[in-house]
Amino acid sequence: MRLSLLKPVCTHLDSSCESQLEELGAHLFGSLQRSGQRLKAERYVRGLLTAPGRKTLRNIAAQFEGGAAQQSVHHFISESPWEWTPVRHALARYAQRHLAPEAWVVRSTMIPKVGSHSIGVDQHFLPHMGQTVTGQQAIGTWLVSARTAVPVDWRLRLSGRWLSGPLRQRAGIPAGVTADTLDECVREAVDAVTAIPGVQRGPVVVDVDGVDAVALARHLASAGVPFVVRVDPQQQLRIDRSELPKYGDRVRTAAELASSLVSLRQQINSGERPTTAVAVPVTAAAPTAAGGGGGGMTLVGEWPKAVSRPGKLWLVGGGVQSLPLVLWLTVLPLVVARDFNAIADKVGIRDFAGRSFPGWHRHVTLASAAHLAVALDSAPVLSGASLAARK
Repeated sequence: MRLSLLKPVCTHLDSSCESQLEELGAHLFGSLQRSGQRLKAERYVRGLLTAPGRKTLRNIAAQFEGGAAQQSVHHFISESPWEWTPVRHALARYAQRHLAPEAWVVRSTMIPKVGSHSIGVDQHFLPHMGQTVTGQQAIGTWLVSARTAVPVDWRLRLSGRWLSGPLRQRAGIPAGVTADTLDECVREAVDAVTAIPGVQRGPVVVDVDGVDAVALARHLASAGVPFVVRVDPQQQLRIDRSELPKYGDRVRTAAELASSLVSLRQQINSGERPTTAVAVPVTAAAPTAAGGGGGGMTLVGEWPKAVSRPGKLWLVGGGVQSLPLVLWLTVLPLVVARDFNAIADKVGIRDFAGRSFPGWHRHVTLASAAHLAVALDSAPVLSGASLAARK
């Protein structure tokens, strides 16, 4: 029985699936010091794949024998002192080796919650919806190819109320964790994955509502990271006259710049989706205290066939120059959205309901491992040549 054919993921695992999960566990859980911890991690992943309904600690424990299973699962996730970061690093290395991903994609995930007791729950304004939602906001980093996307790292935004006094102690939030803005969360996410030992750097695609795209682009450029960052249409920019000296440098919105420079539009026909695109060298509207206006950025807009206005707008830099490659990279967040719904949600990535900060991180780490197990079963191994062909 193949994992990819099971509903919602699977009801039981046959011998070949068991063997696959044992092999995966051997690679992912080697950092866990005790054999009992490694066994519990593998069993938890099995529970995520087989438990019906929501993947709560209780439902996962119900897959195991013994009256003490629920207490054991709760202790392993919320209280046992194993580190999740080495497991995530091993997961990223395994995904890169076996799935030939073409880029990193950073996206925000909103997890609506009823009540305010689950770790990280606050009110968050969602610009694309124009409304405030009560829940958790997590920043996920994914390794992505055209065929599949696998989450390899997570950040949970915490407001000041979670970091003061008794609430912090009850949630088990480490001393070094501070309240983060959305921009800080995204920057930390990118910095974390680009520093994973044994994992090759690739282009970073950031598709997050409300992030300061210009500041993030500067940060990525200074770190030498190739990037494609979605920018708000109302972001104030100037044409970079060092690249286009015949054009004026009046401050305009990103949408105005993309739409008005008709002479810079190009017809792109990659054989996959004929489209019209524009690439405009730009700088920030005003220099910063750090110096400079953020030169080296290119604003990219795209008009799919029969569409009169450009879709999403992106700031590009760090060595990403080929327009067909840029347009290809901007599609990868759609792969993340598809696989989040098809796999991650079904293995319980949003189902942790406890107050424990370590518990949330351990749960989403093991749910990411379960996601990887399904992705490995359903996605053909890629050669890695598809990205090179677009450069």
